[in-house]
Amino acid sequence: MKNKTWSSRFTKQMDAEVLEFSQSLNIDIVLFSSDIKVTIAHVDMLKSCGHITSTEKKKIITGLKKVLALAENGKLKWSVDFEDVHMNIENALVSVIGDVGKKIHLGRSRNDLVATDLRLYLRDFIDLYIDQLRDIQFVLANVAIKHSDSLFPGFTHMQVAQPVTFGHHLLAWCEMIHRDELRLLNNRESINIMPLGSAALSGTSLKLNRSMVAKSLGFKSVTKNSMDAVSDRDFVCDFAYVNSMIMMHLSRICEEIVLWMNPQFSLVELDEGFCTGSSIMPQKKNPDVPELIRGKTGGVYGSLVGILTLMKGLPLTYNRDMQEDKSILFESIDTTMSCLSLMPRMISTMSLNKDNATSIASSSFSTATDLAEYLSKKGMPFRTSHHIVGDIVKFCEKKSIQLKDLSLEDLRNFSDLIGSDIHKVLDPVTSVKSRNGVGETAPQSVKRESTAILKRLKKFGFK
Repeated sequence: MKNKTWSSRFTKQMDAEVLEFSQSLNIDIVLFSSDIKVTIAHVDMLKSCGHITSTEKKKIITGLKKVLALAENGKLKWSVDFEDVHMNIENALVSVIGDVGKKIHLGRSRNDLVATDLRLYLRDFIDLYIDQLRDIQFVLANVAIKHSDSLFPGFTHMQVAQPVTFGHHLLAWCEMIHRDELRLLNNRESINIMPLGSAALSGTSLKLNRSMVAKSLGFKSVTKNSMDAVSDRDFVCDFAYVNSMIMMHLSRICEEIVLWMNPQFSLVELDEGFCTGSSIMPQKKNPDVPELIRGKTGGVYGSLVGILTLMKGLPLTYNRDMQEDKSILFESIDTTMSCLSLMPRMISTMSLNKDNATSIASSSFSTATDLAEYLSKKGMPFRTSHHIVGDIVKFCEKKSIQLKDLSLEDLRNFSDLIGSDIHKVLDPVTSVKSRNGVGETAPQSVKRESTAILKRLKKFGFK
């Protein structure tokens, strides 16, 4: 077993089982590109501050680029003997360029290095997330325009409540996803602060130019307290929370798709590419993809709870417990990214059963509120009109008919304010068209909101 960088303090070699137990290479190896990028910026700064020569800087950076190429091509020999990705890279560098490679750790610790690597890594993933979320919004806005005048049942308590347009419902999904985009943008701001230069916990006696490194790596500023810098994982918790919110929204969307595909509703059909059959029931077409997305949400929630629980009892500053945040976090990233990738195609290929949607949207006295508002427009207090319409609904239920089936004479028995225009008011199409304000369900409103979304997304290259 090779000697560790810290082994001169010890008289015994590390137990082999303990080494395997404590190593993090199998998890943090994904940080290799970020680690090398950070190290190159650090080395450039060391030269600028006079801690290494120009020749040493050139030799180190050339060596680091060779190590990066080896890693990218799968030719770098990784070893758990060196515990983690950071020491593996340093060892590889020394193997390539000799002892001058040992100078890269001057003025830093693995404590501030891993915090910087992780921030850089998550910042890149946030950018990927945002692209995926915008892709979903783009698809939803386009499908919403297509279905801006398609009647659809609006539900409360899983009961038909009022008619809406299918486009309006899709824009509700779009709003959820847009909030996730905004959360990620805020999360990116909190992540984009550089801890490097904090060293183990107290900083370093060396004169460093932290701002130079931050600028080189695209960080907006540097951390203000070295102890907090190496022990802070708020940004990981925030990211895990945003992950959970994204998955919660995807799960809600998928829950609706699963329900709508149920033959009792038969409101939508998913493309067969997103469904499976049954091993025993030949007639089945199961919504497996939305069910799996719904199911995977639980694992992402678990990641958030896991990270919060990991951090809750840790004193300042760095503790080895914090090594465990990455396995939890990276798994949740993989899950969320895979779900985000599927959503645009699944939604774009989903078809609406217009006849069923219109039929259900017209059922269950869905325009009763329109009747109550009609009476209120005639001068009747709303609470009174609400009571009268409740009586009308009870009358219809006894006769097993809908509001539209009532004659004008029947309706006027409840109120002489009801005129000959009432049946138009009770029409679901009229109902949705009447709701043309900002954020409402009318076709024109849906088109306006969808167009505004597409205009915003156009700035990011969506056409």
